[in-house]
Amino acid sequence: MIHYRVGEVSVEEARRVYRACALGARRPIDDDARFAQMLRGANLIVSAWDEDEIVGIARSLTDWSYVTYVADLAVCESHQKRGIGLELLRRTRIEVPQTQLVLFAAPQAVDYYVKIGFTRHASGWVLQPDEAL
Repeated sequence: MIHYRVGEVSVEEARRVYRACALGARRPIDDDARFAQMLRGANLIVSAWDEDEIVGIARSLTDWSYVTYVADLAVCESHQKRGIGLELLRRTRIEVPQTQLVLFAAPQAVDYYVKIGFTRHASGWVLQPDEAL
């Protein structure tokens, strides 16, 4: 049975999830300092646990009033297609019911977010760290 927690997770716990799904290839999970800062910088983390094993994480930044940026939604491949990602987002929303949830989808997850009720937004922009303003 899957249970959910709100609050911090350790670097190693989070790393286990990221390594066990496609998202790990696009995050600096092997840079200990940077990955730890990613976790510390998130002010809302919801995690999914299969007994005592972490199997999913929703890492968000929120102002608790207007907007919540879901920076990462990661579920171990072994536990995907069981509704865990949807439940992580649902529980994130419970914590911040008055905010809009905003996220960038990984290319392979675009259809997932539409399927669960998100609306595609056409006016988003990204400036990478190595790109000049």
